[in-house]
Amino acid sequence: MGLARRDILVGLAGLPLAAVLADPRLARAAAAGLETVSITTAGGREVSAALGVPAALPAPAVILVHEWWGLNDQIKSVAAALADEGYLALAIDLYGGQVTDDPGRARELVRALSAEAATDACASWVGWLRGHESGTGKVGTVGWCFGGAWSLNASLAAPVDATVVYYGNVKKGRDRLASLAGPVLGHFATRDKWINEEMVGGFEAEMAAAGKSAENHWYEAHHGFANPTKAAYDEEDAALAWQRTLDFFAAHLG
Repeated sequence: MGLARRDILVGLAGLPLAAVLADPRLARAAAAGLETVSITTAGGREVSAALGVPAALPAPAVILVHEWWGLNDQIKSVAAALADEGYLALAIDLYGGQVTDDPGRARELVRALSAEAATDACASWVGWLRGHESGTGKVGTVGWCFGGAWSLNASLAAPVDATVVYYGNVKKGRDRLASLAGPVLGHFATRDKWINEEMVGGFEAEMAAAGKSAENHWYEAHHGFANPTKAAYDEEDAALAWQRTLDFFAAHLG
């Protein structure tokens, strides 16, 4: 990482994550501190991502998967925060550079997504991080909503050491979950109309049947409670979920 990028990350390191995420100017500055990297996937596709590099190397790695809005400055800001916590933080792009703040357009992007291409990208990025010269070989994933589902999908596509899901679709059968190599941490909201207790309860049962470890936490909140730019944001729950995420990664990637 160049000196200018590192200076930006150092300058933002003392700010609370929520403050950076809630302010477009700070989020833009944090995003500017990341490096754009590209690879050719196993399936022959060209994909790119934003990489945050910590001060101390080698370091364990974390893949971040964006919400249905695309890889925006907010998700890149979280990558910058994880880099500050000591991780090689890679915010991947499953939309090929497309970003929106319009729900209708976001829905179109989700529907247009090729599951095959997204799985290929996720698995290829895991492999890239496993062999990264600045990494320890340990890799985790984290994602929110759409990205929460793909955090789990990435872990099923290629073995990782820890998986974090923020209110993402976890409807999977035990046969599919059998390929998980590491534990899963889930953050779910009691007032979520989509990712509800029935789905998560089924996930827990299927994980148990597959002999896999799942640690799920419920918050008295709505879907999207960890996003400071949305009406559903809950500051206290978001902070608690973030600390639990950091503790989880420290335990399984450190």
